[in-house]
Amino acid sequence: MKRLTTLALIAGLCTVVGLFLSSGLEDVAAAVVSAGWGALIVVVARAVAVAWAGLGWFVIFPKVSRPTLRDCITLRFVREGINTLLPVAQVGGDFVGARLLTKRGVPGGIAGASMFVDLMTQAVTQFIFTVAGVALLVWLAGDGPIVRTVAGGLALAAPALGAFYLIQRRSGHKVVQALVTRFAGSREWQALGAIDVLYASLKRLYGQHLRVAGGIGIHLGGWLIGTIEVYVALHFMGYPVSVVEAVVIESLAQAVRGAAFAVPGALGAQEGGLIALCAIFGIPAEAALALSLVKRLADLLVGVPGLFAWHALEGRSAVAEEAPEPRAEAGLLREIRIPVPVYGLASDLGAARIRNDDDLGDFKKCA
Repeated sequence: MKRLTTLALIAGLCTVVGLFLSSGLEDVAAAVVSAGWGALIVVVARAVAVAWAGLGWFVIFPKVSRPTLRDCITLRFVREGINTLLPVAQVGGDFVGARLLTKRGVPGGIAGASMFVDLMTQAVTQFIFTVAGVALLVWLAGDGPIVRTVAGGLALAAPALGAFYLIQRRSGHKVVQALVTRFAGSREWQALGAIDVLYASLKRLYGQHLRVAGGIGIHLGGWLIGTIEVYVALHFMGYPVSVVEAVVIESLAQAVRGAAFAVPGALGAQEGGLIALCAIFGIPAEAALALSLVKRLADLLVGVPGLFAWHALEGRSAVAEEAPEPRAEAGLLREIRIPVPVYGLASDLGAARIRNDDDLGDFKKCA
């Protein structure tokens, strides 16, 4: 898996270099500079979209086992940083986020199940967003190669989406375990607990239809927030587009990025997709590449704080795990280990305490 990821990364980098050289580095640089303050607005929009996605994660939890909204938003930034900036498949950060939730007192089964449900709601809303983008493109420009290509991708994605849901609801234990083994380390898997517990938690979360519907609605709004990036960046570059055109570009670009999930950061795929999509509306390749650079700037400025937060949270967890347990009130009682059977627990503990106090009294006399 690591070898394939490395090869995909190399291929993506070569594609990016080739696209930039063919479009002219000076022209691309000029387009980026012309974005000006629009780039800052794009970064802010990205941060809002990630925080909004954290809200979508938060609402699917049952009240009893729900973390704080702050924890969900913070860990959503961690997930974003890992998925966009590190050379891993675009779901590795999700397993890390689920494991870190267990450090916040969320049971492992619920934390793991919430991650799968959150991924499912995101996938469903991205599918809806892409379908809307294709429909709008047909309305604006009619049928064409891009429409047929994306429609073919949707035809393949629909059964895959249904299969992903079914393995969470039916006898998909082995498939889910294989996913966790492939994309998560031993620490993540141990934190999420036994597979049976995970499936019981999935059944519990999916049974709360209003919460799942709320997560879908929030994530759908998050995809629309991402449209601001395209709309603002192109306007500042001098290539104004309508809101509908921005939705088409953003929805189909995200579909391309999702299809290239195995390539770290979707290198090359995002750039090529934006060139093809912007060309439909008469936007030159250098502006499309500049738009991609602005988006990658947002990846960096939003993702790096997430990586720092991950480092800080792991450090706190390590300190908490290594901290010595508090000693008993008498100090010596913690050192004396007395086996206590599971039956008659209260009486045995009482007797053990009396024996310990007596021993301590003798010890004081000897002293």
